[in-house]
Amino acid sequence: MRMLLTLTALAAATTTPVLAQIYPTQTYPAPGRPYGAYPGGMPAAIADQHRYENDRLRAQSQSNADQARQQQIETQLRLRAIETARETAAPPALPPRPLYSPEQERALRQSASERRRQTAQGVSQIDAWLDRSP
Repeated sequence: MRMLLTLTALAAATTTPVLAQIYPTQTYPAPGRPYGAYPGGMPAAIADQHRYENDRLRAQSQSNADQARQQQIETQLRLRAIETARETAAPPALPPRPLYSPEQERALRQSASERRRQTAQGVSQIDAWLDRSP
């Protein structure tokens, strides 16, 4: 029994420094004012914290506004680029028709009137079929 007590005491004595190195003891701050070193004490420290936070929020708000303005400008530029790409170029003007002799002009008019007559003949059959009574 004595041997068991001796071994237990020896084991406890050897493990305590190891545990102290693994788990250091926690120290608590000394009692007193937490802002004792701050000039003006706790109210001034809190006021400064609020001031710093307000300045940070203002800077963040300004940054967000600048970014929104930049995105709005980029959007307007992209819209203009899309609109200019969408605009179709005016078709090139036809070259002026060459002047022909009176005989050639008459032949061109007769051939055009013949083409119109043949087109009207084919279309009139379709119109007659569409205009039929049910």
